[in-house]
Amino acid sequence: MSLAPSNPSTAHAAGVAVLGEALVDAYPDGTQVPGGAPFNVARWLAAFGVPTVFITRLGAADSAAARLRAELARFGLNGPGVQADLQHPTGLVQVLPAHPPAQGHRFEIAPSSAWDHIDAEAALPLLRAAAPAAVCFGSLALRHVHSQAAIARCLAASPALRVLDLNLREVSDLRALAEQALHLAQWVKVNDEELHRLLGWFVCEGQAVPLPGTLAHQQALRALSQRFGIERWVVTCGAAGWFTATADGHTEARGDAVPVAQVQDTVGAGDAFTATVLAGLAHGWPLGPTLAAANRLAAAVCGWRGALPADDGTVQHWRRTLGFAPAAPSA
Repeated sequence: MSLAPSNPSTAHAAGVAVLGEALVDAYPDGTQVPGGAPFNVARWLAAFGVPTVFITRLGAADSAAARLRAELARFGLNGPGVQADLQHPTGLVQVLPAHPPAQGHRFEIAPSSAWDHIDAEAALPLLRAAAPAAVCFGSLALRHVHSQAAIARCLAASPALRVLDLNLREVSDLRALAEQALHLAQWVKVNDEELHRLLGWFVCEGQAVPLPGTLAHQQALRALSQRFGIERWVVTCGAAGWFTATADGHTEARGDAVPVAQVQDTVGAGDAFTATVLAGLAHGWPLGPTLAAANRLAAAVCGWRGALPADDGTVQHWRRTLGFAPAAPSA
């Protein structure tokens, strides 16, 4: 069965383009699952009936590429936006326990992967033809000058809302990478720890970062927004829930976390949150119900291994549960 958005009743949804890495997450027990924050976002968007263009780059013929192409086909994302690279391998990330374990996971990211070399000349015609309402991109794909330039060109060529799903993985020149990413964005989705780092880097600079909920924190967030031209922040806070803030630093909405009975891992929870926000906007939902739905799905993701469930039934369950139109079965 295909999970691609084939139901005519979903055709009214606005389109979204997603730019960045698709890779394989490898766990210590030998399990390998498709991953990469943009790929996770794109898969959920497609499952929720949103016309989705996914632009990435895979190795031409390695085993990881074959695994990812099967997953791309499952969600109807195996279009011309998926480039083949004859020189660089498909991306691989080792997902390892953090120290201490309560901090979740740490990631060892293979260098010079295919997704570091996205070709702008191949991507731009697809983006222009799709004319999406929003373009979502991550920060990790900006680590290499080639993909950084390609993503910047794609964003500059589109009038769509630019949504950054920030992931501060430990790569070289992380502060400079974050600065580049923020300059390209209008909306930013971060977690509370990432926001704390951004405020420390770009506003407080050596002074203590104000506590969330205080006037000083609001003022610092306003300064951060003004520095980079950010219009809205969507901030996930783990067990403390989530909140959104406007460009002036004012908190416009917040919600509590959904309890998780048994956490398998947290990989992909933030990506599911981002995808649901984008899907809700694409379907014309108000922001409040959209964020509540995003919160529910992010909690559910913590209950299985990997960013998305391997079985189609669970994906379809969440499509129905959150209120997105179900896709018709393929022939």
